[in-house]
Amino acid sequence: MSQLSQLLSGAEGVYAQRSGLILAIESSCDETAAAVVERGRRILSSIVASQIAIHAPYGGVVPELASREHLRNIVPVVRAALDKAGVSFADLEAIAVTEGPGLAGALLVGVAYAKSLAFALGKPLIAVNHLEGHIHAVLLAQQAMLDDGDMRSLALVVSGGHTHLYLTRHEGESFTYRNVGATLDDAAGEAFDKVAKLLGLGYPGGPWIDALAPHGDPSSVAFTLTQVKQKAHRPDAPKDALRFPFSFSGIKTAVLRYVQIHDLYPSIERRREALAALPSAGPAAALPLCDTRTLGLIASFQRAVVDDLKRKTFQAAEALGAESILVSGGVAANRELRERFTAEAAKRGLPLAFPSVALSTDNAAMIAAAAWPRLLTGGFAPLDLTAHASLALGSP
Repeated sequence: MSQLSQLLSGAEGVYAQRSGLILAIESSCDETAAAVVERGRRILSSIVASQIAIHAPYGGVVPELASREHLRNIVPVVRAALDKAGVSFADLEAIAVTEGPGLAGALLVGVAYAKSLAFALGKPLIAVNHLEGHIHAVLLAQQAMLDDGDMRSLALVVSGGHTHLYLTRHEGESFTYRNVGATLDDAAGEAFDKVAKLLGLGYPGGPWIDALAPHGDPSSVAFTLTQVKQKAHRPDAPKDALRFPFSFSGIKTAVLRYVQIHDLYPSIERRREALAALPSAGPAAALPLCDTRTLGLIASFQRAVVDDLKRKTFQAAEALGAESILVSGGVAANRELRERFTAEAAKRGLPLAFPSVALSTDNAAMIAAAAWPRLLTGGFAPLDLTAHASLALGSP
């Protein structure tokens, strides 16, 4: 065994006695993030450099631009995370990084930088699945769940790129995941972004839809998300995942059809032009630019998506005997989703947990939290680690 291999194979007992400071790096999409977290629980710093202003003119993330911005941001973001935490590289126990899933070029920036740090500092390198990070974002906010010992939870990870259900088991310091539900096409957050773009609203679309929906009548448009079956082009989909499938491409098309039937294009163009003239415009600026029909369309769209997420999540929890529900990802910041999930969980007497709004979207603190169990058990990555854009989480 080489000297470096011996260094990277530290035992659980050794690390349990140290400070447990992990520097984590997250660059899976359009946020460059770094955080220092102590023992997977105490956030000493969490720095996020957002690229929203860069991608907003395109109504979505441009992969090449995202990669370039990560290259510009990663060094100052890591330095800011260390400075805010009041620690140096020498104080760290390990370097953690998101290895996937995500945009290949964006992931490679974080992975390459983390590997360089780990090698130069002689620190263990820990690879983390982005989806697992989102689940641990909930546990960061609801740490009592970590103290309960064995835990059998159903985790809904719902964001711009993902809509997944995982049966999660926590036994001691170990976590296992079984994928029991997935979207067959668009993720829920992607549908929010595309509908917002169609209606001449800003990017990312989720916060705009969320802010405008309360001003409309959610029963004004009768959207229905039907039960879906395995599609012919997805024969490799996990068998259990198809028990609770999601599909949001249909409702996106239904919104487009509604716009065409009611000829909303003139008002959409006026709204788009008016908002473009206000560089820092937010949802409040869009409200007077939306008529009753448009606000009803927005409210009905959001109601239908939240209904579908709620119905299938609680169906899965009941069928699989989950003892609690965890909801994370960018769409978990949606106010209607939080309110309606909370009400349904209370009616069923089922514990429900969300991360804070700040930890719902992509961040590095959640990556550090997910890395902590691996630090304890010596689950380190080799220095030839590479990015995996389509990395899956757990077993089918």
